[in-house]
This record gives sequence, C-alpha cells and structure tokens, in this order.
Amino acid sequence: MSTGLLLVAFTVLVALVFDFFNGFHDAANSIATVVSTRVLSPRLAVVWAAFFNFAAAFLFGTAVAHTIGKGMIRLDIVTQYVVLAGLLGAIVWDLLTWLWGLPTSSSHALIGGYAGAAIARATILHGWSNAFSVIIPGGWTKTVLFIFIAPVMGLVLGFIFMIAIYWIFQRKSPHQVDTWFRKLQLLSAAAYSLGHGGNDAQKTMGIVAGALYAGGLMSKADMIGSWGHYKWPIILAAHTAIALGTYFGGWRIVHTMGSKITKLKPVGGFCAEAAGAITLFGTALAGIPVSTTHTITGAIVGVGTTHRLSAVRWGVATRIIWAWVLTIPASAAVAAGTFWVVRYFLPTA
Repeated sequence: MSTGLLLVAFTVLVALVFDFFNGFHDAANSIATVVSTRVLSPRLAVVWAAFFNFAAAFLFGTAVAHTIGKGMIRLDIVTQYVVLAGLLGAIVWDLLTWLWGLPTSSSHALIGGYAGAAIARATILHGWSNAFSVIIPGGWTKTVLFIFIAPVMGLVLGFIFMIAIYWIFQRKSPHQVDTWFRKLQLLSAAAYSLGHGGNDAQKTMGIVAGALYAGGLMSKADMIGSWGHYKWPIILAAHTAIALGTYFGGWRIVHTMGSKITKLKPVGGFCAEAAGAITLFGTALAGIPVSTTHTITGAIVGVGTTHRLSAVRWGVATRIIWAWVLTIPASAAVAAGTFWVVRYFLPTA
C-alpha cells in the first residue's frame, strides 16, 4: 500500500475515532433524561440509545453530511493534513469538556476544527488577508444561526408539550400520569436517539468523504453527488462508531444533563426528548448541522420553566452556554496550531 493510501486510511480511522468520542461525549444527550427519571437503568439506557443511533443510518439520508463535506470549506484547500488537524482540534476540545463535565457540542467542535485547519493552510499559502477565503458563507450562515435557533426550538417545544400535557391530564392522578409516561418515555428516548444518530453521525460522514476526496479516491462529482460506491461503507462505518461510543457513554455529562439543570419526572423527560427529537428530525432532513447537545439542553430548560423559573439552575445553564460560545473558536485554535506544527515538519502539507 502506498504512503498516500496509508495516510487516507489513517485519516479515516481518526475520523471514526472522533465519531466514537462524539457518541461517548454525547451519550448524555440520548440517555440523561431516561436515566434521571429512573425509567431505565444506565446500562439498559445506553443499549437502547446505541441501537437507535445505529438504526438512524437507514432513515435520514446524507443531507447534513453533504453540507459538512462540500458546503462549508472550499475543497481546493483541503488536504489530508487539514482533515487530520481539524479532527485533532475537535478531539482535544471534546476530551477537555468531558473532563470538565460540560455538555458542549461535538458537532461544533468538528466544524470549528475543520475550519481552523483550513484557515491556517490558507494563511500559509495566501497570506492573512485571504485567510477566510476558504469559508463558504452559505453553509456557515445556517449553521451559526442554528446554534441559537436549535436550543430555542427545543425550549419552546418542551414548554408547549408540558403545558399541553398538564391541560390534557389535569383530571388524572399523578400516579396514573407517571405510570403512562414511564412507558411513553421509552418511545421518546428512542426517537431522540434516532435524531442524535441521524444528525451527529452524518457530520463524521462528511469529514470522511472529505478525506477520501483529498486522497484522490473520490472525485468532485462524487462529492457533489451521492459518493458513488463509497456511500454505504461511509454511512455504516460512521453509525457503527457513534453507536459504540454511545454504548460506552460518558457518565460525567449524564449527571449534568440529567439532574444539575433541573429535576425531571417521566412526563418531563418525555416532553424534553420529544421536543429534541422533532427539532433534530427537521434539521437532519433539511441538511442543517445542529448541535444535539444544545437542542436537548434547551428542551430540558423549557420543561423546567413550566414549574417556575427558579426550577432551572441558571448558574449551571450559564456555564454551559459559555462553553457553547467557546467551542468553535477553541477547537479552531487547537486545529490551526496543530496544522502549523505539521507544516513546520512537512512543508508540503
């Protein structure tokens, strides 16, 4: 096998490792509510979530993957080293926020890292004045807008669902409502896990496609079209990696998501997961790469505010929001620094 093919294989492997860490880091998104309401044990919850993360491979197409692969960074600037540096930036930020117990967005870490490495290469080749010429505004506009829109959608839907359920079931005893929604929450958790897999695995699929393109294994027509005969291997590999990551999930963030923001009962867990799932289904089909973390956090806050504003621990929520704001620039900075180091030792990178 040639050096070029070995580099492509290594880049794809690193991308799948990131996908694994994405599932590991974002396991809380899929299972925090169903664990905190004690509908499922942690072990059963991760099996449930991992299965539906994988099943999403057959339901949501590749619209988000195409946005990541060809709609955010100009392909002529992309090399294997740009992809590798971008992945490293994302992985480092994910590991740091996992250690800090912060539910930040692996998705935004990925696109931030990818952009940071591409900007670093453009700066080296064309100077600071052309550093941002590699950015495709259209793809970034909708992505940045949905940093704010997705959690607000989750919040509003979660709030509306809770109010509607209070009104519909006002004559039922708390015990009856709790019993019914313990069963219904299994469905909402499954739906949310489908949305999680359908959105987050696609981002890695886009990066893998970019690596294959940079390695000369995919043409520009393949990138614009349906990836030719690489389509299903890319899809299945990405969904398998994220499902395994979810199975081995991160319990630090489960604790933050499931209990520190607001206390949840099964009815609240159902409303938060249903609100998150609807948001993720819509954005996945529209090809908008949103943060599953932001979405479910907004939905949990929306559910909490139906009790009283003080039911939400705003100090924790504020800390999470700051982490959201810092994710793209922080991962971009790590990736840019990594690319500069690579370029120093490999001037052809």
